[in-house]
Amino acid sequence: MWLDLQVHRPMQAASPQFVLDVALQCRQRQVVLFGPSGAGKSLTLKAVAGLLRPWHGHVRLQGQVLFDSAAGVNLPPQQRRLGYVFQDYALFPHLSVRQNVAFGLHRGWFNPRRAVRNDAVERWLQAFRIDHVADLLPSQVSGGQRQRTALARALVTQPQALLLDEPFAALDHDLRQHLRQELEAVLDETGIPLLLISHDPRDVEVFGQQVARVVDGRIVSD
Repeated sequence: MWLDLQVHRPMQAASPQFVLDVALQCRQRQVVLFGPSGAGKSLTLKAVAGLLRPWHGHVRLQGQVLFDSAAGVNLPPQQRRLGYVFQDYALFPHLSVRQNVAFGLHRGWFNPRRAVRNDAVERWLQAFRIDHVADLLPSQVSGGQRQRTALARALVTQPQALLLDEPFAALDHDLRQHLRQELEAVLDETGIPLLLISHDPRDVEVFGQQVARVVDGRIVSD
């Protein structure tokens, strides 16, 4: 079991009130949270990543306590060593593809410099076949290339796990199929655990070694 999650958080701004109350133990390397929009899948991912603080519960990753309300533990996102890809990819529009990937490794006040080359960054640019557009801005590349850039940025840090929020939703059918295959190959090569959220049955077929169905803030089947 690489992830042990039990979180409770009423979302007070929601109307009617929505309560996230999720308990999950990830026993397989690739786990899909499956369910309709608004079920609480993205909130669950944010709780794991440290972007949403539960009121009660715990998050344990690879045996390490990331959050425990009873013990007063709440590691900030940058200390959790997680690769997170948002549904909209959250790329920096003023940085090149290479700089966006390098940002995952960057520490300090300044953005990665355009002229700097890093072996780990170059490896992932090549792995996702975006090295030929590395000097372009996100607005100058295709949707699939933006998605590859976001994945490369998440993986360049050698994370303990990869969290993906509807990663293929904005892509056309053929491109989704192709990028699923690319991602599956990368995960098999690296052995990095995956927690993916989706409402697409095809994602369940490809990545769902374990599937947890989320409805109204709770897991109703696992």
